[in-house]
Amino acid sequence: MTTACTSVLTKIQQKKGMFPFVALGCVCLFPIISSPIALILGFTIATLGLVPTQLDTGALTKKLLALSIVGLGFGINVEQAVQASSDNFGLIVGSIFTTLLMGTLLTKLFKVDPKTGHLVASGTAICGGSAIAAVAPAIQANNEQASHALATVFILNSIALFVFPLVGHALAMSQYNFGLWSAIAIHDTSSVVGAASAYGDEALQIATTVKLARAMWIVPIAFVSALFFKGDGKKITVPLFILFYCVAIAIAHYLPQFDGLYQGVFFVSKRLLVLCLFLIGCGLTIKHIRNAGYKPMLLGVLLWITIASSVLAYIELLK
Repeated sequence: MTTACTSVLTKIQQKKGMFPFVALGCVCLFPIISSPIALILGFTIATLGLVPTQLDTGALTKKLLALSIVGLGFGINVEQAVQASSDNFGLIVGSIFTTLLMGTLLTKLFKVDPKTGHLVASGTAICGGSAIAAVAPAIQANNEQASHALATVFILNSIALFVFPLVGHALAMSQYNFGLWSAIAIHDTSSVVGAASAYGDEALQIATTVKLARAMWIVPIAFVSALFFKGDGKKITVPLFILFYCVAIAIAHYLPQFDGLYQGVFFVSKRLLVLCLFLIGCGLTIKHIRNAGYKPMLLGVLLWITIASSVLAYIELLK
């Protein structure tokens, strides 16, 4: 009898705990909530212990993010996308290999675990958590090494969501330049799109296109990493949302008569992205910050500041 009562009380508590989580998640679907505010809301309820433990927010975020990225493809102009990617090919490739080289040197200098350091550098060079998830099995990194790298990149992504739009407005950056800078200098796709979306629609289109062009380097970098660490190249995974994103762009280009529908999908996808940032905030806790440790975090910060500042200088002064 006591066990049954305890079980019922537990279920009631779980349902009550679901209310603030679901309510805030629904609010994030409305335009009144911006990307940074959604992240803060998620972090707040995570800190207060109001995130339902029975929900796998990480898996849910991954699915919704992939869905929102594909939906954003319907709002991309194909000529502009091709032009932006081809014009900045050298910048994309140069930033990737510079980051990896600098990451290798700093890993040795700070005596960071080699695999952890490489995962941090890979996440900074390509696309944050997705790159880490692809490279980790290829170099046979363990869960602790991967989690430290993910926590480091995750925290810096959250900071970027606030800092980048502020810097962009302070420097009066154009929509194109801000979108390009965000795509190169911010780690995860979610934060790239979140920061660019807060800056403007043109910045969002440029950022999404260039970012996904950068993300396509996951496969070759993972193969090279496997060879370097004598890992297993067969364990490399490719995010399918990149392929579907390209298909969405092609559909919008070759069937322009449905433009009204595409714009609706584009709008809904932007709101889904804000919901994703809320869910990401729900996974950001003080424990994650502590577990990251100061060495991987120091490595990640130095890599990020160096790449972000040098790319910003190049875009604003030389491009």
